[in-house]
Amino acid sequence: MSAAICVENLGKSYRLGLTHSRSVRELVNLTASRLLRRGRRTIVVPKSESAARASESGLFWALREISFAVQPGEVIGIIGKNGAGKSTLLKILSRITAPTTGRVEIRGRVASLLEVGTGFHPELTGRENIFLNGAILGMTRGEVARKLDAIVDFAEVEQFLDTPVKRYSSGMYVRLAFAVAAHLDPEILIVDEVLAVGDAAFQKKCLGKMSDVSTAGRTVLFVSHNMAAVRSLTKNCLVISDGKVAFQGPSSDAVELYLDQHRAQLKTAADIAQLPRVSWCGDRSIEFTQARLIFSGNQKLGLDDDLCLNVSVRAREDVKDFSFGMTVSTKTGSPVATAFTGLVGGIRESESASFTFTIAASGLAPGEYWITPAVIRNSTLVVDVLDKVLHFEVLPDGRLPEGILEWNAAWGHLKMHVACLRN
Repeated sequence: MSAAICVENLGKSYRLGLTHSRSVRELVNLTASRLLRRGRRTIVVPKSESAARASESGLFWALREISFAVQPGEVIGIIGKNGAGKSTLLKILSRITAPTTGRVEIRGRVASLLEVGTGFHPELTGRENIFLNGAILGMTRGEVARKLDAIVDFAEVEQFLDTPVKRYSSGMYVRLAFAVAAHLDPEILIVDEVLAVGDAAFQKKCLGKMSDVSTAGRTVLFVSHNMAAVRSLTKNCLVISDGKVAFQGPSSDAVELYLDQHRAQLKTAADIAQLPRVSWCGDRSIEFTQARLIFSGNQKLGLDDDLCLNVSVRAREDVKDFSFGMTVSTKTGSPVATAFTGLVGGIRESESASFTFTIAASGLAPGEYWITPAVIRNSTLVVDVLDKVLHFEVLPDGRLPEGILEWNAAWGHLKMHVACLRN
């Protein structure tokens, strides 16, 4: 069976500090090529051009020597830290940008959901954009019309269907964009972390739909920082690191490698302010400069121990009041609990401040956990988030019924000690 996607020695470079403007002829040719979405397509860079580009100095290589194949009906995860090159790879596969070197062969129609707004015209209504996307995928108006009710029902935007999408919220935009991409019968569906914009119920709905799409024999490429979703949805993964494939294989092994890379990055980071931020956080009017857990031992909690967390922040402008939130997640990314502080007062521009928090963690089951701290302004606006930046482990405490030797992960992550009185 021929691969749905075949990538050979793919590379993408950018010249630092230089913008490139295409001619009108190039733009017309590029637009026309994107409209031809049916059947087999091959993206090739001529060897002479590849060699010339590769030999130029002053280039930043976002991708280099990427090779892999995806079989029809396979659901493959693509994971890696921010800036590793994942989104660049997806843009090449979606024909949004061209590679610098290498070859990509795609068999089938591709529907992509990469960024909020990708593929939609802001001046057109939701209904008009549905038909536009169907036309881009090579579908007739009748084919799109038969899917319209299912798309609108999934996206839950019926009330705003005839409103220009420029007036949609980001959540509405993503709901409709995903519904269009998933329902218009693409052979290949490419989904980036944009789903994080949606609420928890919508994300669950999308994961279910992607599972249905794969069961129907379509190919799915799924990029996410939610390791629980990657493990549940995919069997195999690519781990992208510094623009190269660091691992290709079973998702469980890929996730462990990714988490090990994340831990190593944190151990070597001299300044927490240099770590990548969560993409949807706000204006960083207050930003973290330090975050650490205070332990008596080696990042391990024992019987009845509490978490002691110390953070430092710096203000970029005067802020009247702010607070903090801290989410505890399992090592696969599933949230276990979130704690919020009350208002901690104001802070002036260029001022720094340090805070120490104690969180009761004695109810956590044995295992590894991560903490995501956030700064919240005016009680509602999240202005800075450090995603899963602090790691700790809870040790077994021996409080199990006689005959049970260790905690079973299937029982969950919170240990609830129950007082029992005999009547």
